[in-house]
Amino acid sequence: MREPHKVPIMKLLLSAIAVGALVSVPGTAAMAATATGSGPRALNVVAMGDSYGSGTGAGDYQPGTEGNCWRSANSYSEVVVRELREQNRPVKFTNATCSGATTKHLRESFKGQAPQLDALAWNTDVVLLSIGTNDIGYAGYGGICMQADCTGAPTSAILDRMPAMRTSVKTALADIRARSPRAQIVLTGYGQQVTPGENAADVPLDPICGANVFSAQERVEGNRVAAALDGTLSGAARWARAHGVRVKYVSPYTGSGEVRPEFEGHSQCEAEPTFYRGFDSLAPGQEGQEAVLHLNQPGQAALADLVRDRVPALRPAGS
Repeated sequence: MREPHKVPIMKLLLSAIAVGALVSVPGTAAMAATATGSGPRALNVVAMGDSYGSGTGAGDYQPGTEGNCWRSANSYSEVVVRELREQNRPVKFTNATCSGATTKHLRESFKGQAPQLDALAWNTDVVLLSIGTNDIGYAGYGGICMQADCTGAPTSAILDRMPAMRTSVKTALADIRARSPRAQIVLTGYGQQVTPGENAADVPLDPICGANVFSAQERVEGNRVAAALDGTLSGAARWARAHGVRVKYVSPYTGSGEVRPEFEGHSQCEAEPTFYRGFDSLAPGQEGQEAVLHLNQPGQAALADLVRDRVPALRPAGS
């Protein structure tokens, strides 16, 4: 008489052994996924933050974002993602950046947009974040420098806002970690918009470089503020890392407060090409005052290079 359960039990045992072998061999599961046609999982990237993140001043804006969020196809996040895709890397990309956003607007709706934190998920891999200047009124401070005199009290006032901004950025980094615990956060800096020294000689310069716009002392104090902003953001990132947040700070400045070689000589009023917009953005058909002293297309491309070099997950395969 046949034993009706003997063959099925043997098949189950063989299946169990095969599954165990599959799990125990590194990379076999990934190969099996490829063999079944599912391929590698797409890298999930989210861009968040303000005008430096959205690419205000870099041109080629997403339809419907001109005049409000100013999301540029030339922003550093868009450049990084585009280059990955050109290398046949599958990438899921969400751009939630918006010009004028503060750390508060990461949690709240702004300009008709959903809270930026809502773009995050548990499986987000990389978060590209530019935030902080609107918390301290950095654009307004620059306006005082260009239209009046920002030395003395205005400089002291914006420096006094730095500690509160540091706390807000620390909170934002913790909020991102809570939503996306495995994500690599990349916090980016703003750089040196105007040279602290004299205008470059014998090269065409933007009208913003006129002595009646930025005096010698305003350049000194303005760059003191720019350096303090960078140090404050860097400090917030260090604190977050010490508290379990996976964050890297990527900046046009070095850790010692000097401008990185990739950005050296490219502030406004130095040798061409500049990486920052000037009064050219006030011309008819341009973005207007929102883009003044923001990264232009070459500047965003240079920032994209820095980010890619510092974050292995964002490098093309084989590099």
